[in-house]
Amino acid sequence: MIRSRLAKAAALSVGAVVVALGVAGPAFAHVTVNPKEATQGGYGRVAFRVPNESDTASTVKLEVNLPEDAPVASVSTMPVPGWTVAVEKRTLATPLTVHGSQVTEVVGKLTFTAAAGGGVKPGEFQEFPVSMGPLPEKDQMIFKVLQTYSDGEISRWIDEPVEGGEEPEHPAPVLKLAAAADEAAPTTGPTVAAVASSSDDSSSGTATGLGIAGLVAGVLGLVLGGLAFMRARSSSAS
Repeated sequence: MIRSRLAKAAALSVGAVVVALGVAGPAFAHVTVNPKEATQGGYGRVAFRVPNESDTASTVKLEVNLPEDAPVASVSTMPVPGWTVAVEKRTLATPLTVHGSQVTEVVGKLTFTAAAGGGVKPGEFQEFPVSMGPLPEKDQMIFKVLQTYSDGEISRWIDEPVEGGEEPEHPAPVLKLAAAADEAAPTTGPTVAAVASSSDDSSSGTATGLGIAGLVAGVLGLVLGGLAFMRARSSSAS
């Protein structure tokens, strides 16, 4: 009787765990940008990493919307075998000044489309490299992305992060931007020229000292030689 009750309780516990897992569902991966951090004012190469979450369909299109509040003057894509890319531009209300020139039109959207029968298959992922810059003086760039599957399903990775909050259900890829490092301050020590000059002076002084010592040694040698000669003559005369 007791064994029967224990077995029943165990079965109910296992069932509860299964139901809980079923309700929670699997934790799917989402579209990300790699690397996740770049430097303000510089040029960066990033890749949009796209995992395929479907068990039966392929990812056949990716739409990347560049943030309107952080425009970038130069955007270029790297060819991805089996994919084509369409570039859509938009006009800026306030032009950008880049290297002394005014930029009034920037890339607003990139659409990658797979060739017929191709795409990102189930269990695979694909990266779409993009070069852009100069990167804006912002804390971050948020890219809203639409991922379309061959069965017509669309995953909308457009939820913006909330500071201090939990990750949203469909997070948009975020590129963090760090301020450029300050230029190193000049040192207060002697310059290379000064050091070289000191070294040259020291070398010159050493050479001079050695020359004088050699001259003195030569004179002493002559004197001693003369004395020896005089002694030799005196000995022979006697």
